[in-house]
Amino acid sequence: MLDVTHALELDLVRKTYGDPLHGHQALTGASFHVKDNEFFTLLGPSGSGKTTLLRLLAGFESTTSGEIRLYGKPIQSLVAEQRPVNTVFQQYSLFPHMTIAENVGFGLKMQGRPAREVAARVEEMLALVKMEAFRNRRPAQLSGGQQQRVALARALAPKPKVLLLDEPLSALDLKLRQAMRLELKQLQAKTGITFVFVTHDQEEALAMSDRIAVLADGVIQQVGGPREIYDRPANLFVADFIGDNNFLKVEVLSRQGATAMVRGAGIEAVQARDAAQGASQGTLMVRPEALHLSAGEGRVRFAEKARVLADIYLGNALTYVTALPDGTHLNIRDEDARRAAKPIAEGQTVEVWADAEAPMLFDGAGK
Repeated sequence: MLDVTHALELDLVRKTYGDPLHGHQALTGASFHVKDNEFFTLLGPSGSGKTTLLRLLAGFESTTSGEIRLYGKPIQSLVAEQRPVNTVFQQYSLFPHMTIAENVGFGLKMQGRPAREVAARVEEMLALVKMEAFRNRRPAQLSGGQQQRVALARALAPKPKVLLLDEPLSALDLKLRQAMRLELKQLQAKTGITFVFVTHDQEEALAMSDRIAVLADGVIQQVGGPREIYDRPANLFVADFIGDNNFLKVEVLSRQGATAMVRGAGIEAVQARDAAQGASQGTLMVRPEALHLSAGEGRVRFAEKARVLADIYLGNALTYVTALPDGTHLNIRDEDARRAAKPIAEGQTVEVWADAEAPMLFDGAGK
């Protein structure tokens, strides 16, 4: 039975360019759903298949196989104009000869809506994106952030069931990008429209999303909420792609349930969450913020001796770059150390402690 509470459902969707058997597989058997009124993000590096997937949802590309359903109804055979879906692109593509109000109302006019309805909806959308005062200006008279708001208003005006956003923040500077993240999330909540957002920026994805699908090489690697993706990555690729990390080669000493006791060159025998599926060797992941330079409650000794190579101070964070005896680098982002009056000198040897639940073991060689 179809679940119409899902805005989108993808069932083994595949896209191959060129020969169906030997061509380039841009997307391989993607299956997942997007909930109604959800901010859902497709996240991955360049070439991962996220933009191809967005274009399949929009109807700009046709699937090689598989099914796409919108609120329970198959749409993969519909052309773009027949789908109740709108797209906001990286380049906002506003009509330069039209006013802001005319840009916002353009899609409604193309649908043959009555002039009074168009005017009312335009005013509603301009108010929603806080652009009422700019209604009579031309796009060239607006900043990048203002143009983005207009593009959003234009895309939302026809009341699409799903709004697709193809890296719309990438052309903005850092401060404006950060401000627009919050605005986009609030806009999605106000309208109740399902947003599907494409980005390669993990910070954007973590900050805005209800759930995230991580892609690599045309394959969905993991689907989950931001905390799940960050704290419990499904595999080594996700662990490496999301956030800063330390990766260390280790051997498995013993296993019990969902944990493994591991040891590596320069590090103590420590317990790790086991995602290595029975491997006798693997890669231990531990995030810099889970490492410390002093003992404390809930911490275990991770390394007896690590030599400080450098410190990287960013105001809100201090990272010590250290080296274990075998030369492996270990980045430590210790809040207590950041607050210390004096940084640790280069060349000094330190003990390293880890949050007991932080280390995680994966099968594979890592970087």
